[in-house]
Formats: sequence, structure tokens, C-alpha cells
Amino acid sequence: MASTLNLSLTDDLRAFIDENSGDGTLYSTPSEFVRDLLREKKRRLEAAQVRAAILEGFDDAIEGRVTPFTGNLNEMIDSYEKKESKR
Repeated sequence: MASTLNLSLTDDLRAFIDENSGDGTLYSTPSEFVRDLLREKKRRLEAAQVRAAILEGFDDAIEGRVTPFTGNLNEMIDSYEKKESKR
């Protein structure tokens, strides 16, 4: 679903957008350029969350907070969720 957002920009920011959109650039409109910047920022934030979760997993492994794999991941997840719901 498309939505409109009106922004107030400094002259410098508007010039930056204009320099990166239009003829001879990768983006044909300022909107395309700004949308791509927002998508990239969103991807970076999501990647940072994944990195943080991986590091948390490494810390758990280093500290011995592990559960041996039983061969059935769904069963392990169900068991974990049952334990968490009792807390």
C-alpha cells in the first residue's frame, strides 16, 4: 500500500537528493532515491539485529548454555516454548 510523506529538507539535503536523481544518475526521481536510502537503512538495521543474535548465541555456547541436538528441531522448539510458558 502506497503512502505519502511530506518532508522539510535543508537546502543541502535537497541539493544532495537532486544530485543523485534525474538524468545521468541511477535514480530517475527523487522519490526512488529516497526510497532506496530507506530500504538500505532498514537492511543495515536488520543485519545488525542478526549479528547481535549470532553473538548472543556464541556467548551462550562459550558459557555452556547449550542443548544437545536430538534430531528433531520442531520437538526441541516445542519443549522450549512449554518451559517458557510455565515461567
